[in-house]
Amino acid sequence: MASGEEDGTVEEKETNNKKRTKGTIATAWLTFYNIAMTAGWLVLAVAMVRYYLQKGTHKGLYRNIARTLKFFQTFALLEVGHCAIGIVRTSVIVTGVQVCSRIFMVWFVTNSIRQIQNEESVILFVVVWTITEITRYSFYTFNLLNHLPYFIKWARYNMFIVMYPLGVIGELLTIHASLPYVRRSGMYSLRLPNKYNVSFDYYYFLIIVMLSYIPCKNSTHNKTS
Repeated sequence: MASGEEDGTVEEKETNNKKRTKGTIATAWLTFYNIAMTAGWLVLAVAMVRYYLQKGTHKGLYRNIARTLKFFQTFALLEVGHCAIGIVRTSVIVTGVQVCSRIFMVWFVTNSIRQIQNEESVILFVVVWTITEITRYSFYTFNLLNHLPYFIKWARYNMFIVMYPLGVIGELLTIHASLPYVRRSGMYSLRLPNKYNVSFDYYYFLIIVMLSYIPCKNSTHNKTS
């Protein structure tokens, strides 16, 4: 009987040790990830400020920072993986929708339609994203390090009041500006007849995307990475 209890105790200790090890590794990875993302968005912010100070205009700014923006926004797909494997307690679906909506704006709207890249609305949503992400990732970093400055905490939970509507306005105006070009070019559309016997009109799809902002857009982008 004593032997059985000892075996059980050993197994419990081993299980607890494994959990602690996994927890330590997960925390270390998340800390590294959030530091890297904070740094990435800071680099983006500095690049935007430097460009504007040098050129005195927003025209050409998007093309100047496009590579950095695409890289770090696409890299955020890892957050869906964090939720899927359970190291972050957030819905995979919610996180997936939030991340993919950003990636869609970058790759399938702004990057694909060069004629709109100098629109002020593009700079608006990029600036909003940058401020939001610097705040969010620095919040997670300091939180993981158990040293959260009051200002970061305050910014994380209050700045969305201004940032959210500005970001939505920027994204909606950008999609709206793209509609004439999409309609004329027929980009990403599939017309009948075709071998798949399927029709898809990207122009109307973008209109549906715009309408989806009304009930569905999550203002706080609340992912606990």
